[in-house]
Amino acid sequence: MEKVAITYENGEVFQHFGRSPQFKIYSIENNKILSSEIIGTGESGHGELVGILTSYGVKILICGGIGAGAKNMLSEAGIIVYAGASGPVDSQVEKLLTGKLDFYREVTCNSGHCRHH
Repeated sequence: MEKVAITYENGEVFQHFGRSPQFKIYSIENNKILSSEIIGTGESGHGELVGILTSYGVKILICGGIGAGAKNMLSEAGIIVYAGASGPVDSQVEKLLTGKLDFYREVTCNSGHCRHH
């Protein structure tokens, strides 16, 4: 079973990883969603968010914008990052499973304003 997390707020991809109020975590097996749950992050910073994801066994993160430092911490934790996503979280996971997820290899966040490259 594989765990996929998405930065989450009100059913949509939250656009700043480091300030994500929640994650929606999906359990996936054989390219099918078995279950999902929404977890709160409290007032966690970047490092704590990586710890939360690893504690849930997450191997893939889908998010909006993310800075290079956070992306490096996630990579060091063995988590693959698909940045630059937007829209309803459930449809993003479906797109991931069908190979149709739009994402950006280079996404930066500065002062809470995210830019896609």
